[in-house]
Amino acid sequence: MTPEQITKSSADKVKGKILIVEDDEGMRFFLSEALEKEGYYFQVVESGEKAIKLFAQEIFDLVILDYNLPEMNGMETFTGIKDKFPDVVAILITAFGSKDLAITAMEQGVFDYFNKPLEIGELRVVIRRGLERAFMQREVYQLRSQLETDYSFDRILGSSKAMSDVIERVRKVATSDVSVLIQGESGTGKELVAQALYAHSQRSKGPFIKVNCAAVPQELMEAEFFGYEKGAFTGAHKQKRGKFELANEGTLFLDEIGDMPLVTQMKILRVIQENELERVGGEVSIPVEFRLITATHRDLEKAVAQGEFREDLFYRLNVVSVVLPPLRNRKEDIPILVKHFLGVYSEKFKKNLKGFSSEAMESFLQHSWPGNVRELENVIQRCMVLSYDKIMGNKELLEIYPLLAGSSREVSASASLQNKLEVLVSDAEETLILEALKEENWKRQETADRLGISRKSLHNKMKKYDLGSSD
Repeated sequence: MTPEQITKSSADKVKGKILIVEDDEGMRFFLSEALEKEGYYFQVVESGEKAIKLFAQEIFDLVILDYNLPEMNGMETFTGIKDKFPDVVAILITAFGSKDLAITAMEQGVFDYFNKPLEIGELRVVIRRGLERAFMQREVYQLRSQLETDYSFDRILGSSKAMSDVIERVRKVATSDVSVLIQGESGTGKELVAQALYAHSQRSKGPFIKVNCAAVPQELMEAEFFGYEKGAFTGAHKQKRGKFELANEGTLFLDEIGDMPLVTQMKILRVIQENELERVGGEVSIPVEFRLITATHRDLEKAVAQGEFREDLFYRLNVVSVVLPPLRNRKEDIPILVKHFLGVYSEKFKKNLKGFSSEAMESFLQHSWPGNVRELENVIQRCMVLSYDKIMGNKELLEIYPLLAGSSREVSASASLQNKLEVLVSDAEETLILEALKEENWKRQETADRLGISRKSLHNKMKKYDLGSSD
């Protein structure tokens, strides 16, 4: 079978896609026959110019290059391809090899080098290794792309004027290195904004360290933030670096900064001002340098006026402020968010819920969403898990999430509105906490973080609803 008879239909049984660049007809046939037996999809060209042109039309996993090509040699061809496709994996072959050529080729990124005549068994092994390298590089690229997608501005969803202004502000400030204070109610997406700021910053290759200040017990805050030396206190069996030190040359995100005690605020301010810290039990100052992003659901200006938050720290944090609007103030974004979460969780749960009836969407729009986007996301998850039809009606929606009936005509007129709302709120809160506990495998600290409350608050609510154990 000649190379010209190899077609793209072969790709169905392929282990990899290979381009052969060889001007000698006999060698082209030899390589083609060897690759065909291995089940590879391949193309053959006889010059470097054709190889570069073909590479622009079709991406190959590996390229086998003869060095002695007409007009443009194999290394020049490799350089031309590599300029546009930096991760290309190449094997160079030549009839007139030298040690210097081999060294130069490997230094410039060629995967392996062969002298003619070729030993076919050895070549097959190297081709397999080269393809493994290509597949690994592709996987790394895909993971990197996924990271950029996960932390991209596209995940800050909304077409409303309020959200458009937020997105534009985040875009502008992301590449600078100033401190950013993100404010908004619980569930509005403050952590999402922090992640986007990090991903598009000059520090995106450095660490991203997150601390939920509300979840750290006061007596452990100093050790958590600054770290400690071995023997600093009972139980300090080894040295531990704190969050500030771990964030060095990266980004530190302090969530719920408004819940930080005043005594800790003072110590945090010193680190920010002097760019150095001392571990608990240590005597040496350790230099640290990071970008600081903070978030809170509290009104910090009011907290400053009431003496609950340091004014000097507030101004250090609030170089640029991003204020996220509550979902009730941007209800035109609800259909966009519903569509987004349907796509996410239909894939995750392998369910076929496509959407909601117009009456059900009206219930979504009438609800005040005290839990904001997080509450909406939880509702869509619940609907996805419990759905049977492609389109969910309002009756089914209200059965799954009765709290939406609080603003629906289906609420019984004879019931006391206040009592009804109290029951609905309690039922919804119990369900949300139970779902979060299950999703976090009943780990209380992780559950509290997920819900955006302190561990103590979670404990009290679990006691209230008798959610004492996974049993």
